[in-house]
Amino acid sequence: MLDQLSARLQKAIKFLRGEGKITEKNLAEALRMIRLAFLEADVNYRVVKTFETRIKEKALNEQVLESLTPVQHVIKIVRDELTQILGENLHQLKIADSPPSIYMLVGLQGVGKTTTAAKLALLFKKGGKLPLLVSLDLKRPAAQQQLQVLGSQLSVEVFNLTPRDLDRPQAAIEKILSSAREHKFDPIIVDTAGRLHIDQELMSELKMVKDYLNPTEVIYVGDAMTGQDAVKSAQEFAEKVGIEAIILTKLDGDARGGAALSMTMVTGKPIKYIGVGEKPNQLELFHPDRMASRILGMGDVLSLIEKAEEVVDKKRAEEIARRLRREDFTLEDFREQLRQIRKMGSFSQILSHMPGGGVFKNLRKINFDDQKIIHFEAIINSMTPKERENPRLINGSRRRRIALGSGRPVSEVNQLLKQYLEMKKVMKKPQFKKLLSNLP
Repeated sequence: MLDQLSARLQKAIKFLRGEGKITEKNLAEALRMIRLAFLEADVNYRVVKTFETRIKEKALNEQVLESLTPVQHVIKIVRDELTQILGENLHQLKIADSPPSIYMLVGLQGVGKTTTAAKLALLFKKGGKLPLLVSLDLKRPAAQQQLQVLGSQLSVEVFNLTPRDLDRPQAAIEKILSSAREHKFDPIIVDTAGRLHIDQELMSELKMVKDYLNPTEVIYVGDAMTGQDAVKSAQEFAEKVGIEAIILTKLDGDARGGAALSMTMVTGKPIKYIGVGEKPNQLELFHPDRMASRILGMGDVLSLIEKAEEVVDKKRAEEIARRLRREDFTLEDFREQLRQIRKMGSFSQILSHMPGGGVFKNLRKINFDDQKIIHFEAIINSMTPKERENPRLINGSRRRRIALGSGRPVSEVNQLLKQYLEMKKVMKKPQFKKLLSNLP
């Protein structure tokens, strides 16, 4: 996500670092590089001009120019302005004064609106709430079936509406609200109609649903991969229906980043969540400051830690840490670590949260095959408990048996054992032992 933009902005910052002292001339060149990076990322032109003007005004401030570290000052200014463009602060969804809270999702067809509704419901469920999913696409009753499938997968309640209900939307909404209050559902997440293009019929239908529903928030769902088209659509939805928040989907794809960097400033509405994958748990709160840091190659370790805390078995992790201290790390432990990594996402997603320099810079050049983790786990599963405990038992015939049982070639069995033994060697080094001594 945003890799091309990030690389170009880091190049501009590297240029400034090389200069050592800020002048109007070298700042103009750096700003030119930043401007081109933004425009190539499909950022709205007005946003680019505003950003450039603000940087120039603040960077040429006398206090900055006379400081001992003017370049660091400018980098901080760039980060702060980028954060402001992205929305400045973390924004949570509003909660209704009297439950249930109602969130109405709007957007074009194909942006991931229905999937996002289910992801949002899962987030609330994890937070101890009892969400209710509803489809109010008045022209396409089949839309309810998709929501039913997703709701069933996540064990989230979906309200069923008959074709006759959809012909009488006001009565249908009263029926939904009455049932939600009776069964203590909160919040209600409403999926609505979408079209390939904005048309008056769609806007009229959404406006009518909004008037009857009186939602706590209307949330525009946009596809980050469509760039400025998503921004233009958001503007139209804001003007003709009225929106209070934005969720951007597909930020894990080959997105140039223009939508994320333009949306808030152009619409005046905050991005509250971002979709970072297809899995149900891959919807995250949007932190503008963390995103700015990631774009500038400074990493976002806080989000990675939060993700780890959410998915990693803490007791199991502590037990493995204790075994590492005793140099008693087995293939059983190795398999457990592989499983924990899989829960956190792909290697590319994990590395995207790391700072751009040092060892992580070299790691990003490696083309990680995430399927390899699954294959390694299958190989370890094909071993006997004694083999996992003591890999030295694994001779040629055992390797062939393990390969046959896991459906992988013998070469991969050899590769796994080689990597495991290399890890064991690293664990014996003084630097690693010092790192382990700081773990709980």
